[in-house]
Amino acid sequence: MIRDAGPGDLPAIGALWNAMIRDTTATFTTQEKTPDDLAALLAARPGSMLVAEADGIAGFVTWGPFRGGPGYAHTAEHTIITARPGVAAPLMRAALARAHQQGLHRMVAAISGENARAIAFHTRMGFAKTGHLPQVGRKQGRWLDLILMTAACKAP
Repeated sequence: MIRDAGPGDLPAIGALWNAMIRDTTATFTTQEKTPDDLAALLAARPGSMLVAEADGIAGFVTWGPFRGGPGYAHTAEHTIITARPGVAAPLMRAALARAHQQGLHRMVAAISGENARAIAFHTRMGFAKTGHLPQVGRKQGRWLDLILMTAACKAP
């Protein structure tokens, strides 16, 4: 079941997100999300954080401003993290549909060049590669590329 995230979901969301931050190069940040960080994010993004529920939280997706300024008002960047197979595609479809309802036009995925699974997933979901920024991130003692992909926000 895909539904809006609520305050009670934040510990599970934090556990998924912080494991990715600690253990992978899928995200370039090294600062784990605190409970206060997550509560502030949920408050700042009403209707823009969804969870997949299947015997607990199996994944989440959230989106927010891509860049500042009015020229980017109809573009969002998302984060999607899942713990079980089969939940990423329904979450992404729901996010694109909700973003469309919110008046957004394009969704951006900023993906580590080392994350081949995420690149393949986004390609299957209709995202197209629109940029490759070499060695713009650094984590775990090495330089990392950033792949940008975009898709139209659309009704299901």
